[in-house]
This record gives sequence, structure tokens and C-alpha cells, in this order.
Amino acid sequence: MDNNEIISYPLMTESASLMVEKDNKLIFIVSLKAGKADIKKAVEELYEVKVSKVNLQITNQGVKKAYVKLTEEFKASDVAIKLGIL
Repeated sequence: MDNNEIISYPLMTESASLMVEKDNKLIFIVSLKAGKADIKKAVEELYEVKVSKVNLQITNQGVKKAYVKLTEEFKASDVAIKLGIL
């Protein structure tokens, strides 16, 4: 699966912006077929960061969210600014 097929788009809500600042996490809407390893690899390659942990959630609307925690050497706020979502 291609990296652009795995990650649909970043999600930025009020709670997501708090996660960026407080927990060094980014939230992405991803493909339902993608697993944690696929998402980790795609984020690392697309945004040139190191991923510490990935948590997944499938919402009631049938959308899969990936909560991606970055390692301490990278800041989620820098990636969010680069993406234009913060």
C-alpha cells in the first residue's frame, strides 16, 4: 500500500490541538486496511520524523483514526505547522 493511500489527511480539532501541545501526538484519518506498522512507516517517511507509538480507533462513522506519538527529539507542533494545521 502506498503511503498516500494509507494516510488520508491530518485531523485538527480543539482536542487534537491540545494533544499536539501537551502529549506530542498527531491525529490522522487513515485507511481502514492499514495496520499500526503501516501507519508508523508512512508517517516516518512522509514527515521525516520518528514515531514512538501508534494507537488506532474506528469511529461510529466507520472512519479509522490514528493517534501517532512522536519521539521526544521531534515536536508534533513543528510537524503541524509544516502541514498548515496549527
